[in-house]
Amino acid sequence: MNESKNISCDLVVIGGGASGLMLAATAAERGLTVTVLDPNQKLGRKLRITGKGRCNLTNHCDVKTVLANMPGDGRFLYSAMSRFSPADVMTWFEDRGLPLKIERGNRVFPVSDNANDVAELLLKECRRFGVRFLRTKAKAICSEDGRVSGVVTEEGTISCRAAAVCTGGLSYPLTGSTGDGYRFAKSFGHTVTAPQASLVPLESEDEYCSQMQGFALKNVCLSAYEDDRLIYRELGEMLFTHFGVSGPLVLSASAHMRHMDSCKYRLEIDLKPGLDEKKLDARLLRDFEKYANREFKNALIDLAGQSMIPVLIELSGIPEETKVHDITREQRMRLLRLFKAFPVSVSGKRPIDEAIVTAGGVNPKEVNPRTMESKLMPGLYFAGEVLDLDAYTGGFNLQIAWSTARTAGLAVLKEES
Repeated sequence: MNESKNISCDLVVIGGGASGLMLAATAAERGLTVTVLDPNQKLGRKLRITGKGRCNLTNHCDVKTVLANMPGDGRFLYSAMSRFSPADVMTWFEDRGLPLKIERGNRVFPVSDNANDVAELLLKECRRFGVRFLRTKAKAICSEDGRVSGVVTEEGTISCRAAAVCTGGLSYPLTGSTGDGYRFAKSFGHTVTAPQASLVPLESEDEYCSQMQGFALKNVCLSAYEDDRLIYRELGEMLFTHFGVSGPLVLSASAHMRHMDSCKYRLEIDLKPGLDEKKLDARLLRDFEKYANREFKNALIDLAGQSMIPVLIELSGIPEETKVHDITREQRMRLLRLFKAFPVSVSGKRPIDEAIVTAGGVNPKEVNPRTMESKLMPGLYFAGEVLDLDAYTGGFNLQIAWSTARTAGLAVLKEES
């Protein structure tokens, strides 16, 4: 069936993810006729799997804090964030029947811990205001007399007065983020910064990472260095894998690593952040006294996880058969430094399709920050991850999606409607 043939509407939204659904609901509530194009049978697929399926939908903080959690220059977003701040996002969802809660790091989640509830609420809002959904793929955006005039789909052309590109980046390609939005932007002369993985696991050539595959660390402090300059430090959780390291701390650290081709990166893990060196040494001495007559390989069971003990022994350089009472102060200091700064080399990032977020995209300088409309093509709007805007973990990336989408939804065709 040629669904798209002979359809006309005010606005076509390309992409039924977080930004697309928010934009569509906002524009439709204003009385515009809106059509959303998305080939996925279930809309909001990426949204439904964010935050391990719990959906960290924003951060309970002020606008300044959101902008401070962006690696690049966040000033472009000041207007959009002020118009639809984290507090406004929370109010928007709660007023529409989704109770929220605030967890560690001011992360905001639905009380239900179910990301599907976020996606379904957005869909419900869209349907309430008559948004039409077509399960088809956009192929091109048309223009006539210097402004957007239609969208070509796999099943025909839709006539429209405006089009919004909400296609996401390149992360999670199975959810539909295939980079089409960059192609649409380029067709109208927009500059697209080459996409790269952000919030992604890290690869390491250290053999002991794969030796500890599946071993999780909790309440540790991870530091990341760029050419020996500290660029990130945070307390939390991480995981060793067959390729290197992953987990919340690692994903956050990766967002600070923007120059893999020209800089050298490394990690240090403080395995005992609650103890300074003096207290840790006292703890080591107590354990060494307790296990004085044992071999070194059997003396670390109270201090380290089973998977990590052989690695600590190897890196300390202390022969595993050494009797604990024979360990010298110098050897003990080497072990102590390992506990406070366990080293992990970084050889690269995992592929972009494993990233939670894509860095890069449409240059914001070519977009009006007050409306999200293209400066190069009237009637063309952008929202969400397709723009060269990304942030660290904590709900900030979804906040960018909500703010840019809400701004575009309120502005699209405003002069004409």
